[in-house]
Amino acid sequence: MAKAFLDTSYILDIFMRRTHSLSDVGKNDLYFSPLSFPAISYIHKLHVPNSILTSIMQDMFAVNLTSIILKKSLIGPTPDIEDNIQLHSASSARCEYFLTSDKKLLKLGYFGETAIVNKL
Repeated sequence: MAKAFLDTSYILDIFMRRTHSLSDVGKNDLYFSPLSFPAISYIHKLHVPNSILTSIMQDMFAVNLTSIILKKSLIGPTPDIEDNIQLHSASSARCEYFLTSDKKLLKLGYFGETAIVNKL
């Protein structure tokens, strides 16, 4: 079983856009950043409590946003701090895969030992 981090864009694909499904990620351990929730809520004008937001957290592990992750994210590897926080969160959790639909991130291919992919 692999450890896979779901970027905000991928979470949106599963739960809002329906272009991916949880079956696409199989029985792997899934990780996410709590930072994804305000972004998803803002984009889709969701209010809490909300069953969609609650369902996202089921069977997934949150990676705490620490000062270390934030400090590393202020340096890079991209000019987008939110992307950097997601990448450093995946690395911090030692995820083997970083699932995203962000074309700029997919071009990186890897971040440290984490493969950046659109599907497993």
